[in-house]
Amino acid sequence: MRILVTGATGNIGTSTVEALANDPTVDEIVGLARRRPEWAPPKTRFVADDIRSADLVGLCRDVDAVVHLAWAFQPTHRPKTTWDVNVLGGMRMHEAAAEAGVRNVVVASSVAAYAPGPGRQVDEQWPTHSMPVAAYGREKAYMERYLDAFEARNDTIRLVRIRPSFVFKRESASEQRRIFAGPLVPRPLTRPGRLPILFVPAGLRFQAVHSSDVGEAIRLAVVGSQRGPFNIAADPVIDRSVLGEIFGSRTVELPAWPVQMLHDAAWRLRVVPAEAGLLQLLLNLPTLNTARAREELGWDPRHSGIDALREMLNGLADGAGMATAPLAPDRASTR
Repeated sequence: MRILVTGATGNIGTSTVEALANDPTVDEIVGLARRRPEWAPPKTRFVADDIRSADLVGLCRDVDAVVHLAWAFQPTHRPKTTWDVNVLGGMRMHEAAAEAGVRNVVVASSVAAYAPGPGRQVDEQWPTHSMPVAAYGREKAYMERYLDAFEARNDTIRLVRIRPSFVFKRESASEQRRIFAGPLVPRPLTRPGRLPILFVPAGLRFQAVHSSDVGEAIRLAVVGSQRGPFNIAADPVIDRSVLGEIFGSRTVELPAWPVQMLHDAAWRLRVVPAEAGLLQLLLNLPTLNTARAREELGWDPRHSGIDALREMLNGLADGAGMATAPLAPDRASTR
């Protein structure tokens, strides 16, 4: 098999490339990224280009499968830019795959595409209109609607949508700090045991999954015959008590609204890069039932959600990363 992977140098992309490279049925991986990395996994060649302008039809020629992972989280203060990349670029990628005759397409969606459902566990039939408070959710939901139409127009293409919870690994730590927290977060304080008190907004509950387990789910989708959406998340659900255990801290619950107001002010002042709506979106997410992925894909995560989050937090304290532009490490901090 010859496979094109967009966003091949990011958090999920690097894990997907590694999983595909270890599959004996995969002969070549073409990794599309805006900047060619120093990282050189086996069976892989990289093309440095942008999905908004690249010759995508040409790249899709003689490809057995397209894995579309490219996604821009920033700049949140210029939503037209992220829309151009994530929605218009994503549409361009899928249309090119269809024009080139690709028969298998796997695309990364997200738990953020789902409609609000705090406290509920949902399967893949839960509505995917998100909560229109943050660009990330709006764009993921819009792509779900586009994919509905794309699938109806291209019934010969096997389309798989992977909908993961929050995805972590050690090597993603520096990137995730830059995307969500910004430079003012004291990295040593993220190491478990350093914070005596952890303030948690009321209602915070989420799931996490290790990036390598998401990469394996995508590999199974590429080489398999299944269609449709698959929820991908690991146990347990992470709430206030679990966060206290992970951080080794006493937790104090705060009302959600003042936390959201403070976050919004910090974002407007450009102190933090993540827009305030992301917190509101997070507090209203459902949790994911992963029975379909386990039963039909044969997916079984090797890491718990706690393992994935703890690994990322330790990586955050160490300034961890890897030799790609999105995952470039911060300088290691003082322990």
